[in-house]
Amino acid sequence: MSLINKKFLIVGGTGFIGYSIIKKLLRQKSKVFSLSTSKPKKLRKLSNVKYLKGNIKKFSEINKILKNKEFDYVINCGGYVEHVNKKEVYDSHYKGSINLYNIFKKKKLNQFIQIGSSTEYGNVKVPHDENYICKPSGIYGKMKLKATKFFLKQFRQNNFPVTIIRFYQVYGPYQDFNRFIPQLIKSSIQKKNFITSHGNHFRDFLFIEDAVDAIIKTIKSKKTYGEILNIGFGKGTKLKSIMNLIKKKNNFLAPMFGKIKTRTGEQLLIFPKIKKSKKLISWYPRTSISKGLEKTNKFYIKKLKNG
Repeated sequence: MSLINKKFLIVGGTGFIGYSIIKKLLRQKSKVFSLSTSKPKKLRKLSNVKYLKGNIKKFSEINKILKNKEFDYVINCGGYVEHVNKKEVYDSHYKGSINLYNIFKKKKLNQFIQIGSSTEYGNVKVPHDENYICKPSGIYGKMKLKATKFFLKQFRQNNFPVTIIRFYQVYGPYQDFNRFIPQLIKSSIQKKNFITSHGNHFRDFLFIEDAVDAIIKTIKSKKTYGEILNIGFGKGTKLKSIMNLIKKKNNFLAPMFGKIKTRTGEQLLIFPKIKKSKKLISWYPRTSISKGLEKTNKFYIKKLKNG
């Protein structure tokens, strides 16, 4: 299915994942709009994109911006990224989702893709299955799950064409320095101490190009309406192994193990089943951890060198 001239709205299009989706859509010759609370950083600003400024937690504000616009697809990557202010998490991840639904429920959308989170599962057995009864503990996971349940209800009752994508640890070039892998690489390149946990956690790391590929394949499939899809690498990688790979690439790493305490009840091993994604959208991750880290490391070496 061609995406040429299809109109997309990427909510949170100035963020890491949103920016990466937009780059791919522009190569597909789609027409792309971005809705975010702020202008894009210089490094993540793209030409041929219509940047709209608005906050999804404020219905009247975004309704004024969007009411006269029509889109074929909406991808909601938006939300409050720090997760420390409970009201902000509620407003941006749950209330904001309801606001978007109320704007687009009567419009002729081909598909609405809601970016969920692996934290929706909470403390359940691994590997995560989309059919699990979720038990999130943190406010972020709870609000993401609340939004998921809301959208699936609208699919069942009103045939709203939604798909939920639950990403795991997505990484790659252009990610901000408030995430594990960019922090790790920065410490390695700048030869500074890296404050970390004991490093024995296993987490699922997915390269950004594979994550975006999953989005594109979801858009091109009608089998995913009303479905939840786990999008991850499909196996856990030990944090110490990630550290060792970066140390090998840059010939330096000084981890300070145990400086970040493990949270009560935090699972040591987290990764998903991805059989459903393979079946419904013929998707599987193509980029190995080593190859993905190599590409990411080269990007940050260049970025830090150029300031």
